[in-house]
Amino acid sequence: MASSTKSQQAGDRILGIELLRFASAVAVLVFHYQHFSFVGLHPVGLVRQAQPFFWPLRLFYEDGHYGVQVFWCISGFIFFWKYGRSIPERRISARDFLILRVSRLYPLHLLTLLFVATLQPLYAARIHAYFVYRYNDLYHFVLQLFMASNWGLQAGDSFNGPIWSISVEIVVYVIFFLVLRLISTSWIMFGAIVLGSGLVQMLHLSSSPIFTCLTYFFLGCLSALAFARTQQSARLARMASSGAILAVIVVVLLSVCFPIRPKWLLCVLAPAGIFLCVRHIRATPLSNRLLVPAGNMTYSSYLLHVPLQLAVVTFCAYTGAHIPFYSPYFFVGFIVVTLTLSSLCYKYFEMPAQRMIRRGFMSRAPAVARSPAY
Repeated sequence: MASSTKSQQAGDRILGIELLRFASAVAVLVFHYQHFSFVGLHPVGLVRQAQPFFWPLRLFYEDGHYGVQVFWCISGFIFFWKYGRSIPERRISARDFLILRVSRLYPLHLLTLLFVATLQPLYAARIHAYFVYRYNDLYHFVLQLFMASNWGLQAGDSFNGPIWSISVEIVVYVIFFLVLRLISTSWIMFGAIVLGSGLVQMLHLSSSPIFTCLTYFFLGCLSALAFARTQQSARLARMASSGAILAVIVVVLLSVCFPIRPKWLLCVLAPAGIFLCVRHIRATPLSNRLLVPAGNMTYSSYLLHVPLQLAVVTFCAYTGAHIPFYSPYFFVGFIVVTLTLSSLCYKYFEMPAQRMIRRGFMSRAPAVARSPAY
């Protein structure tokens, strides 16, 4: 029975997605490792090239924050894969869609918010400044409670800073639901949204990250639509894979010759990479054992790593202990501890809380609710 359950759970996943989710999460962890050099709001004496394993991890150290855009694109793929038919066919209500999202995201957000809200004043009492994220007042706490921390109402990032990307994505979830329910699921509709949100950014009509999220999320939807279409023909699938590989090669060559911003490069690299990983990474007993747990811990690691850093620096502030920032052992320890805590959190907190909310509030149990990682 246990093995049957595991097989069913793995069968609900696209393993290439799990690999990309994990890689994106690790990219963010490595990028934020620099927080250990902060005293209050700013790094002190940071020598970037001296960070542990800098040269092999240089891409993550310098551009790891773009893992967020990859996350958004992955979310678009997953959401179209999971909801592309059930929303327009009205097999899932707006209420159930909301509960699915709240049950997946809110419990850990609330836990980490309360943890950071407790520790930030303790750290500030000793250092006379908050750690990394400046705005930790009552107003921003209320915004955080409603996951509205980055809807344009804020003075800046607050409390558990990485939640900003989830806050933005929630707005896009609503747009996604309305588009599928009321307008269309066609590639023309998705392409129009990508083009429109991209133009808003290129013409500097708005600085809101919501438009960036719209671009990547619906690029992910387009990638899912392309993947679904190519499933109908092996020849078409091979042609699409070749096209995706060619697009990646062309974009990489262009980036070498011209100073193109990474966020625009990712508009091609992210959906093409998702398509290739989904098509070519197959489910095997080994890949299931490795990639399903790796994908499970991504949300936890994203929300837990800054609270863990805050706990370490607060302890050091009160004890006078030195943070061995440039030590490779400390770096590996931070990554290992974060991922271990994330795995435990997923199993013993996220999933029980999610099941409790879904059982208590959903009007029925659509099939999508059986895929707890999403």
